[in-house]
Amino acid sequence: MAQTFDVVVIGAGPGGYIAAVRAAQLGFKTACIEGWKNPKGDLALGGTCLNVGCIPSKALLASSEEFEKISHHLDAHGIQVSGAKFDLGKMQARKDSIVTKMTKGIEFLFKKNKVAWLQGFGRFKSGGDVYTIDVMNGDKAAETIQAKHVIVATGSRARHLPNVPVDNELVCDNEGALAFGAVPKRLGVIGAGVIGLELGSVWRRLGAEVTILEALPVFLGAADEAVQKEAWKVFTKTQGLNIKLGVKIEKVLTKKTGITVDYTDDKGLAQKLECDRLVVSIGRVPNTDGLGAAAVGLKVDSRGFIEVDDHCKTNLPNVYAIGDVVRGPMLAHKAEDEGVMVAEILAGQKPHIDYDCIPWIIYTSPEIAWVGKTEQQAKAAGMTVKTGQFPFSINGRALGTGDTTGFVKIVADAATDRVVGMHIIHARASDLIQEGVTTMEFKGAAEDIARIVHGHPTLSEVVREAALVVDKRSLNS
Repeated sequence: MAQTFDVVVIGAGPGGYIAAVRAAQLGFKTACIEGWKNPKGDLALGGTCLNVGCIPSKALLASSEEFEKISHHLDAHGIQVSGAKFDLGKMQARKDSIVTKMTKGIEFLFKKNKVAWLQGFGRFKSGGDVYTIDVMNGDKAAETIQAKHVIVATGSRARHLPNVPVDNELVCDNEGALAFGAVPKRLGVIGAGVIGLELGSVWRRLGAEVTILEALPVFLGAADEAVQKEAWKVFTKTQGLNIKLGVKIEKVLTKKTGITVDYTDDKGLAQKLECDRLVVSIGRVPNTDGLGAAAVGLKVDSRGFIEVDDHCKTNLPNVYAIGDVVRGPMLAHKAEDEGVMVAEILAGQKPHIDYDCIPWIIYTSPEIAWVGKTEQQAKAAGMTVKTGQFPFSINGRALGTGDTTGFVKIVADAATDRVVGMHIIHARASDLIQEGVTTMEFKGAAEDIARIVHGHPTLSEVVREAALVVDKRSLNS
């Protein structure tokens, strides 16, 4: 007899494992299917984010930032360092140990909450009142189980260029770009999005000459225009990233001696980029191949996304889908909250997610974070807005730490003062943006932020000052 579960989650990335844990906490007999293997060949939970995405990239970003700080930014503090060196092997080992700690932590959570880990990849076999799912090991079913409710959380994978094979040696996606054994002298990056900027920043700080080719004519088009301008200035003029906008990739030729990228620039002129390694970071595609969607009639659109409603319910009874395989931003924290929401819906609760209050974060140096609408988006939607912007350059805490780049910008509805967007560029933007998220979630106004006491001296005072500027009553400018 096949095992039967109340809830089966397919995929153990951030959305999947959180959904499984929450379902188990709510009293459901729960299983999670995951067959990811790390480079050593060991099965691991956590999906792309923990294994080859969010966590390892942040570990390398932190290590490279420490090296740059020691090499170039301590003299102002009266600290002199000469001959600083780094051990890339040790950096990579540190990154790997953090990944292992995190993935083992999920194993502990599964055991603690009695979530069964079914090792393999889930594929629908048949539907009905109960769903039959094969746990695949290669082309064969290792076992077959049944589930009353199914949550699909199979995540996404890197999109590759057509006719450009990714070997993760010379031509890499995010996986290969996190595992270099040596710093390339010349690194090419196709795509100036989140992954391209973060990985380009890591290897630039460690000594690579980095050129980024971006198809779009604008830099960071999703960000507020004020943030775009500041980020462009910092990344290109201050840090030396060579970013080309409006390009069209014509051909990529790989040889043992390196890579040649033929492209057309924004003026229509033919150009060549010679590099030792190439990172392709042109977005991600949902992992729905091999899911067996057709076997049960699960609706998947032409791009591979599973069709869901506002509560992540698919067209099938008792089948939900979350995270990167459904509409919305491909963000780990969005997937996590969707996992919690679905588990609580199954338990008869009434949770919700305000998708306008999901923060976006780019972990470059300085970091970039925003939530809600940009000033331009708000105006395009017909809103009359007022804005407040305040720099870190005159904040005491920022001056003390030496991280004075950037600002906080608040966008508020002119009629109601309600905050509809917050945008930050600064070394600690990822932490500071949460005040904007909380304010917007509770439908707060700029005046609410302005009248809340903020500790002194802290970076959070810049958020308050930006709120004061919205009302034209800044106290420190």
